[in-house]
This record gives sequence, C-alpha cells and structure tokens, in this order.
Amino acid sequence: MDLRFSKEEDHFRQEVRAFVQASLPADIRDKVLGHRRVEKDDYVRWHRILHAQGWGAPTWPTEWGGTGWNALQRLIFEIETLQAGAPRLLPFGLTMIGPVLMKYASQEHQERFLPRIPTVEDFWCQGYSEPGAGSDLASLRTRAERRGDKFIVNGQKTWTTMAHFADWIFCLVRTDPEAKAQEGISMLLIDMKSPGVTVRPIKTLDGGHDVNETWFEDVEVPVANLLGEENRGWTYAKYLLGHERTGIAGIGHCYRELRQLKHYAAEVSDGRGRPLVEDPRMRDRIARVEMDLLALEMLLLRVATQAAGTPGPEASLVKIRGSELQQDIAMLQMEVAGPDGWPYAADWLDAGAPRPASGPGWATPAAATYFDMRKASIYGGSTEVQKNIISKMIIGF
Repeated sequence: MDLRFSKEEDHFRQEVRAFVQASLPADIRDKVLGHRRVEKDDYVRWHRILHAQGWGAPTWPTEWGGTGWNALQRLIFEIETLQAGAPRLLPFGLTMIGPVLMKYASQEHQERFLPRIPTVEDFWCQGYSEPGAGSDLASLRTRAERRGDKFIVNGQKTWTTMAHFADWIFCLVRTDPEAKAQEGISMLLIDMKSPGVTVRPIKTLDGGHDVNETWFEDVEVPVANLLGEENRGWTYAKYLLGHERTGIAGIGHCYRELRQLKHYAAEVSDGRGRPLVEDPRMRDRIARVEMDLLALEMLLLRVATQAAGTPGPEASLVKIRGSELQQDIAMLQMEVAGPDGWPYAADWLDAGAPRPASGPGWATPAAATYFDMRKASIYGGSTEVQKNIISKMIIGF
C-alpha cells in the first residue's frame, strides 16, 4: 500500500479543510473543542450546512444523494472535519438504517425515508438493546403481534441513544415467539410520536443525558412499516451492526483528542519547572498512542477498501482498537489534568456555565470525557462479543 497522498487526494484534503474552516459555526466548534455539550440544534445545523454543500451523506452512493466518495476520501473527510472541531455526523440515519434501507427495503420505503436523512428532517434512533438482551441480542423480548394491517408492540428498549430527540426508531421485535431465537425477529420502523411510546432518561457517568430507556405499551405500527420481510430482522441487524462497528473506530475523534492531549501536556508543569510533555515517560506514552492510532488508520483503510461496502468480521477488529484508543487518550488527558480534573460537576459542561476557579479550563471537561469513554467498549457490541466474532469467523475457532 502506498501511504502517500496523491495530488488529487491532497487537493481534496485541502478542499475539505478550507470548507470546514469557513463554514463550521464558531459556537459549535467551541463546544466540541471545549468538551461542552452539543445539542440537537447543533447537529441539525451542521448536517444542513453539509447538505447544502452536497456533502450531507459522505458514505452514500450518488443515486441516493450521496457523494460517491471512495474509502480514502471518506476517511480524509472524517479526519479533517472532526479534527477541526465539527461534531460527529449522526450515525443512526447515515451509517445504520440508511445502508439497510438501500439494500433490503422496498422502493416505497427508500423513497419515503432516505431523502430525509441527510437533512435530519427525520432524526433516527436505534431500538436494539433491552434490559435482558444486550450482548445476547437474540434473546430480546419486545413483542410485535400482528392484528390485521397493524402490529401491536409491547416491550422495553434501553440505551436508546438520543431517543429524546428522535422522530423515528428502527426497532428489533419478536414476531414469531415459537421460532428459534434469531429466526423469529423482525425490524419495524416506528414513529416515536405514536401513542404508547414513552422515553425516560438515563444519566451516564459524566452526568449527561444521551441515552434513554424506551417503553412500548400497545403501540400500533402499520404493517406497511415492516422493513423487508417478516422474521428476517436478524439478517438486517447483522448488516447494520457491521456498518456501526466500523464507524465506532472514531479515527477523526482520536486525532483531535490526541492533538488536545499534546496541548494540555504542554501547559501543565511536571513539578520541576518543565512542561509535562517533556517528561520522558509521558512523552513515550503519547508517542505509543500516536503509533497505535496510525496503525488503526491503516487497518481502517484496509477494511474499508476490501469490504466493497459490506463490512465483515474485520469490522470487529476496527471496533475493538478504536474504542480502546479512545479510552487510552481520555485516560491520558485525565492524568495530565491531575487533581484539577476531579472537582467535577455535570452542569459545568453546559454552554455558558461557569468553570471552577482553580485549574485550567479544560481540566473539568477532561474528567467528563474520561467518564463518557468508559462506554465505548460496550456499545455496538462489547469487546468480549467482538473477540468471539473474530475467533469464530476469522481465526476459525
């Protein structure tokens, strides 16, 4: 593999960099770089700015309004936008349900839902995990009973990220309780405004509200909202998870946070009058993380170019290393912050909120990032589950 950018690729990188510098709203950039909370309106504004540029769906083919970019262009776009302080693109529509709709949905569903995703006219969330069905997703118990032209849905989903913002949820439900676990599951597209849908917040370690529990009590869902075929939802779920796991690598996020880490370490003293970044042990740890990140970038590019749009078990490798690196960088930021990172209150992360009187302004948000990154090795399939997939499908055990 030639690791050098061609002239065309370098020109594309400069184009993306210039666009983000000129078009990303300053208030959104400040929130992201300052580890402040990004709200729904911030995500929507950024999505619509990109859509107006023709970049609203970086991973999609042109026939569905996408860019038609190759794997390297998509990787350059992610790195440049996130390094510059842009919020991540919402994955639920673009990289989760969007590819499933393109591959498995009816033309009616494609025409109805796909055009509304890049502009976030429909804000999507994911209804997979349940209190008793997380890593063992096939044991889910949310039930959909068919009555005429409707399904009646009852059950509970948990860890539904941004469900409190969502207009729609793609939801795995059990439609044949007599079938084997994976064979009796279907995927329904459910309007979150339907009577009987209740969203309750779950506060995470950083004090934030990103995830929720979602309840369905006699929710009526038209049979027309069944995605694909009844009882084939497990096939669609696996396809979706491959795309999700590749995206969890967070390569652009890692590069941005690594740059922040270096800045923080240059500001803090090692106790002997030198910047902490000059301490040999800290310098070595930062260098090791940077090398691991470069290796992850090469792995991600290899997976993306070889997968031909259909991620396989290699996505589990990317997911493991990406989530581990995000945690490693967050831990190093927290170590650099030291005692200044511990006097932490969640409301300090809100826009315009006062900061603690002592310590650098970035120290308290570093604690929040450290707490929040604990979940990276769980969502999208825990690290243990990913290792099982690798051993079975790649190694052959």
